[in-house]
Amino acid sequence: MMNMKKYITRFAFLFLSIFILAGCTDQFEEINTDPDRAKDAPATNVLAFVLTYWPDNLNDVWADMNEPSTYAGHLAKIQYIDEAKYNFRPGVVESKWYDVYLTLNNVNEIIVKAEADDNQNLLAVARILRAYIFQTATDTWRDIPYTDAMKISEGTLLPQYDKQEDIYPALLQELKEAADIFATNSTGSLGDGDILFDGDTEKWQKFANSLRLRLSMRISAVNEGLASSTVSEILGNPGSYPVMESNDDNAFFWWPGSDPYEEPWYTDYKGRDDHAVSDVLVNVMLELDDPRLPVYAIPAESDSLFRGFTIGAAAQPNLTTVSRIGERFRLDPAGFTPYMRYAEVMFHIAEAALKGFNTGGITAEDAYNAAVEASLLENEISTTDISAYLSGGGLFDSTLDQIYLQEWIALFKQGMEAWSLYRRTGIPATHYVAPASIYPGHNSPPFRYPYPQNELTLNGVNSTPFENEVTDAFWGKKMWWDTRQGVN
Repeated sequence: MMNMKKYITRFAFLFLSIFILAGCTDQFEEINTDPDRAKDAPATNVLAFVLTYWPDNLNDVWADMNEPSTYAGHLAKIQYIDEAKYNFRPGVVESKWYDVYLTLNNVNEIIVKAEADDNQNLLAVARILRAYIFQTATDTWRDIPYTDAMKISEGTLLPQYDKQEDIYPALLQELKEAADIFATNSTGSLGDGDILFDGDTEKWQKFANSLRLRLSMRISAVNEGLASSTVSEILGNPGSYPVMESNDDNAFFWWPGSDPYEEPWYTDYKGRDDHAVSDVLVNVMLELDDPRLPVYAIPAESDSLFRGFTIGAAAQPNLTTVSRIGERFRLDPAGFTPYMRYAEVMFHIAEAALKGFNTGGITAEDAYNAAVEASLLENEISTTDISAYLSGGGLFDSTLDQIYLQEWIALFKQGMEAWSLYRRTGIPATHYVAPASIYPGHNSPPFRYPYPQNELTLNGVNSTPFENEVTDAFWGKKMWWDTRQGVN
């Protein structure tokens, strides 16, 4: 891998402003010019900033471990349990919203520069990232500013909101257009700023089409026509629309491992001991005799047994009795932050095949076995143990529920995706609402994040109608693709 630290150091503080409001002086530009700061930066350097800023701020303790990964059923808080029982910190919600749109602003900068330079590959990469970030945002809040979101240069200071059912088709179109650039007009260098795939445009092409599968299967119960046609287009034409083919294609952001460029879960571990693996995850893996359990979790200090903890408990446990997060995922300063996994792709294909979509001849069983094997290989499970698992606890039973459960296990450290999978499918069925929830009367973990207070105050004219559909900050209107019945 190239020297990521060099590029992060040089450009980490560029492009940090989303909103630039004109002052009331004719000398505004002169007064606000820092003679010691670069006025512009090459697009590849902005790309390096985006690729680093996203995992550093949207996959850390605040934006992932405390909430999405607990809402998903993967992690439990064992000290300072408030977030796991839905007592959120308004500042954290504000920061997540800010980080989303700050990153999008920088992606927009890449797009402008790529178009000016006619760098088609860089343009495609930026459009993939734009779709990826907006997907995360809409899956967090549901209805958000999308069409108007990046139009401040056109004078749009108060962007209107788009409904999620309109955003998803637009994101699929964005990803298709990016994929078509790679398929028909792949020109231009990504430069040294591509610290995700080291300038390998084929891997970006696979990432784009793999994301199309993700979005397609997410909406497959609410827009089957679009989902089915997209899956058929991709898997029926692998020459133009290749997807991830092995773990070598995983979109993993690897950290250098030296302070301050350490993996975010490790950074938290250095000073905190607030998280354990949840009882939901540990119990599922114990029941399946899953060989990944010793990788995901550390045995309890008290008796060397694997024991998860209650998500959103009323009080902390005896800390010696619960399993902490495994070394691969939390104790490595040079660890990884996942954008997307190959295993996830194969689970999507397995689901599509079982639903009768055209998967190019790939059967549900073959895709399922490939997905489980990929997850086990990723976690360095031996081939002997893989064979035993696929003929034992992981033996294919031809049900969607099994595909969803195994996908949920494989998504460890992708809290947002695991939470979305649970909201869409209700799997694992053993997941539950926090017993010490500060909002009584609900029977499901949260549907969504609260809107930030600043947005409700500053853009109330557009946000208020959508805020009025929210109940108790986290419930009310479900995600468009959440078709579960009887949840509130």
